[in-house]
Amino acid sequence: MKAWRLQRLGGELRFSDVRTPEPRPGSALVRIEASALMSYLKAYVEGKLPLYNPPPGPFTIGTNGVGVVEAVGREVWHLKPGQRVVLSSHFAAAENVEDPAQILIGLTSSLDAAQVLADWPDGTLAEYALMPVAALTPADGLEEFDSTQLVTIGRFIIPFGGLLRGRLAAGETLVVNGATGAYGTAAVLLGCAMGAAQVIAAGRKGEALEAVARAGGPRVSTVTLTGDVRKDASALRETAGGGAHLAFDMVGQARDSKATLAALHSLRRGGRLVLMGSMTTDLPIPYTTLMQNNWEIIGQFMYPATAYRRLLDLLRSGLLDISAIRPRVYPLAALPEAMEAAASAGNLECIVMQP
Repeated sequence: MKAWRLQRLGGELRFSDVRTPEPRPGSALVRIEASALMSYLKAYVEGKLPLYNPPPGPFTIGTNGVGVVEAVGREVWHLKPGQRVVLSSHFAAAENVEDPAQILIGLTSSLDAAQVLADWPDGTLAEYALMPVAALTPADGLEEFDSTQLVTIGRFIIPFGGLLRGRLAAGETLVVNGATGAYGTAAVLLGCAMGAAQVIAAGRKGEALEAVARAGGPRVSTVTLTGDVRKDASALRETAGGGAHLAFDMVGQARDSKATLAALHSLRRGGRLVLMGSMTTDLPIPYTTLMQNNWEIIGQFMYPATAYRRLLDLLRSGLLDISAIRPRVYPLAALPEAMEAAASAGNLECIVMQP
């Protein structure tokens, strides 16, 4: 089969002929129909993201995807050949321990999970991928979506994990900070799908916020942030009719905490703030204010294994509309060009590779 193999971060990336893997216990071989690119894949490949810990030795890159089960190994009882599945890069060890190791297949792991990533190094930018079955979710009943559209669901799964952890309930008001980013835009659309009475899209680009609001519909309002924490928090609270129940922070590579603090101070008493972004500075917490308002601050990494099933149920039911995210499709051989496109793609675009 053909696969994009990376020697090491910053090393040679080559479109290679490699042996198609054989299923092993607890795994399935999946014929890839579509794989979505991360916006930062080019920087990752070039070794410009030093916090990432890749698999040892050459490996196939690529994260989430959609495909069809080709074969299964022993100890697989539910997935069947011919079944369409969604592939998740996030995988947690299945052992019955208090803190199972977690990895992102084809991408990175924490240092204490390096052994797991060494066992499952290879991702989705190939004609076939061998995956642990815990990272596969059946996509039955979604035949109306071709794979290049369905693979954009990977844009939604990360913020969905955060909104689940934040206990977003129908009828609540949600503030999304960083709403003009790829994942922030998905969080706005998810908030509507999950029944939020009002979703406030917050960010610093007014025109982009309006595009998100049009995609989300009449329950979405916008607040253009100024960088003045007190002023921005006041604007968010006013738009929320007195304060939000939940604030979701998905700001990428922020160099100051002003927007996140404004989101925190937009909360009503008993409100929750979920942190899933990648801010590069510390968040100064107002101890007394936090205590007096019964606020919660929740950090969340990725999503539980059950989240993809629930997310696909939202899609099947018609509650979640993913049509606002437009796939731009490239052939698998055109990865260098596609990585350039992903780095500059808009928040309502998704760069998709198709073998």
